[in-house]
Amino acid sequence: MQRFNFPVVQPDPALEELRADLQAFLKEERDADNFKPEPECWMASADPEFSRKMGKRGWIGLTWSSQYGGHDKSALERYIVTEETLRAGAPVGAHWIADRQHAPMLIAHGTEAQKLDILPRIAAGECYFAIGLSEPGAGSDLANVKTSAEKVSDGWKINGQKVWSSGAHISHYMVALLRTSPADGRNRHVGLSQIMIDLSLPGVTIKPIVDLSGDAHFNEVYFEDVIVPEDCLLGDEGGGWAQVTGELAMERSGPERFLSSYITLETALRQLSGKMGSDSHGRLGKLIANLRTLKGMSWAIANLLDQGVSPETEAALVKDLGNRLENDLTLQVRALLNDLPSEDWSPDMRRIMNIGVLRSPPNTLRGGTTEVMRGITARQLGLR
Repeated sequence: MQRFNFPVVQPDPALEELRADLQAFLKEERDADNFKPEPECWMASADPEFSRKMGKRGWIGLTWSSQYGGHDKSALERYIVTEETLRAGAPVGAHWIADRQHAPMLIAHGTEAQKLDILPRIAAGECYFAIGLSEPGAGSDLANVKTSAEKVSDGWKINGQKVWSSGAHISHYMVALLRTSPADGRNRHVGLSQIMIDLSLPGVTIKPIVDLSGDAHFNEVYFEDVIVPEDCLLGDEGGGWAQVTGELAMERSGPERFLSSYITLETALRQLSGKMGSDSHGRLGKLIANLRTLKGMSWAIANLLDQGVSPETEAALVKDLGNRLENDLTLQVRALLNDLPSEDWSPDMRRIMNIGVLRSPPNTLRGGTTEVMRGITARQLGLR
């Protein structure tokens, strides 16, 4: 049985300079009314103009080489940017997925031409990616994907459907997990590959899924005889499953797993200053303790990624605990606000709380359900 690995990371004053710069920029943008803070901003709040501003300041593509438009910075510096934009509820949804997981995938598996073309545009906040994993009947059970890629004379012919593809309607590319050959008996992980798809190609149809809040940041994406060049295969043919598990470690371990609703708490505390009852102090203390603990765990994972380690199990644990905190945070903030008559809520408080309540249910689904995360953790502990 292996132990979890969450090494303590020592403070670095240089990182705090970066944090101060970010905070000043975000305050300036918010004070100028260039964005309105929202919970779940990395999923549902996209503003290409804001992404371009982030790109100009060098806050996208921090960890990859300047040869490809990056900035040769550490995963910890990238973590600071991620943390501060989440805390501010900033509209980072346009570039988020490309920066977080598909740029590193291109660096590892793309052609030199692809890297020189696409990576600088991602770093500039001008090129966006969507995730192509889930399908109807293959949500958390990704080994059950049916969308196929058939090798043809001019590349790959793709047919099938992907679902819950956040931001696909504004994205330029999707990296999709596809079946390129049959499964090997009960071993369904065999025969899966990852292919990059230009979403402007003939045969691609993107349909929005409107959620309870009236937003349509989720999409269904259909592929009908879509032909992509042969070099759009990322990594080895049949190696898609191993690549996806490494990709999910980046997706599951970041501060978006426990800070997506932070703006709800921060806004409520401004409203409740000097007005909280004794019971509310206990609720608040519990929330702060959980946030601090998860930050330490997630910060440690960023450090491990910086060292070239892929902490898949630790990431699953952070996602599981973060999901629970995110949902609990919204409920606890509603309880805290009982100390304040609803007619005294500011328009911002009412707007943010309404958005937070409507957007919190998917927390336990995207990136893998709570049950899947606990299964991964149980196997690590030798319980399964």
